[in-house]
Amino acid sequence: MREIARGVAWVPGTISNVYLVGEPGGRWVLIDAEMPGQAGRILRAVEERFGKEARPEAILLTHAHFDHTGSLRELAELWDVPVYAHRLELPYLTGRSKYPPPDPTVGGFMAQMSRLYPSWTFTVPDRAREMPEGDLPGMPGWERFFTPGHSPGHVAFFRREDRTLIAGDAFITVNMDNPVNLVTRKQEICRPPNYYTCDWDKARESVQWLAAQHPEVAATGHGIPMSGPEVAEKLRALAEHFPVPVHGRYVDEPARTDENGIVSLPPPAPDPLPRVAAGIAIGAAAGLAIAAAARRRGGEQG
Repeated sequence: MREIARGVAWVPGTISNVYLVGEPGGRWVLIDAEMPGQAGRILRAVEERFGKEARPEAILLTHAHFDHTGSLRELAELWDVPVYAHRLELPYLTGRSKYPPPDPTVGGFMAQMSRLYPSWTFTVPDRAREMPEGDLPGMPGWERFFTPGHSPGHVAFFRREDRTLIAGDAFITVNMDNPVNLVTRKQEICRPPNYYTCDWDKARESVQWLAAQHPEVAATGHGIPMSGPEVAEKLRALAEHFPVPVHGRYVDEPARTDENGIVSLPPPAPDPLPRVAAGIAIGAAAGLAIAAAARRRGGEQG
């Protein structure tokens, strides 16, 4: 855990980050809830910062993808607190709808892995609440920005006083398309994780809006937080040259959603990998059969 701005502590996770917002001894909230099985690590960070048996005012979500809600239910029930998200994220927190499915054809390392990722999330139907547009629970002085694209109801949090931005996955500070950069955690301002982004036009507009705020601290859902003049400069460059993928399920047509979840989806993009994998499997099976037959003939001749 490390404080990256006044009253903002970064807790790095196995895949995604969580943030503790608030001063020790005062009101505080948890932003996002990482992967399953990480509640204990989050609780240790909370105890270190706020003291034993500290309890937040609420849990606020940038969005509800599985890697941001994995430990949500356990923490919300332990603390007995509400969970706030944008109204367009509520269907996925209450179980009314699955998310638009991930797109493994969009290109990049993590996109290939997304064939294993779920389109469901970890639901908290009794605790999910619509996040207010004005004063945020436990976050005085912060604004909520609606930043859709990566998910239908994605939000970011901005404190204008010191230009601190908690961006979620509207953009990130690690290149998840590059396995080397992902392992080394090289800091760079990058587009949102492409395999879950279901509306690329809105994703671009969200980055442009955030760049116009000239943030000086960028606390993102993936990657090491960044600070200083380079944040605004690099975010502006991303906004001006936003790299929409060349191909993919949601590139030409977005997923359409509303307050109840999915309305319609574009058809899946052609995915050669299953055919290639099937061909490899058939070839391997044939090779094993030929080898077995050759061994049998060799035994008979002997």
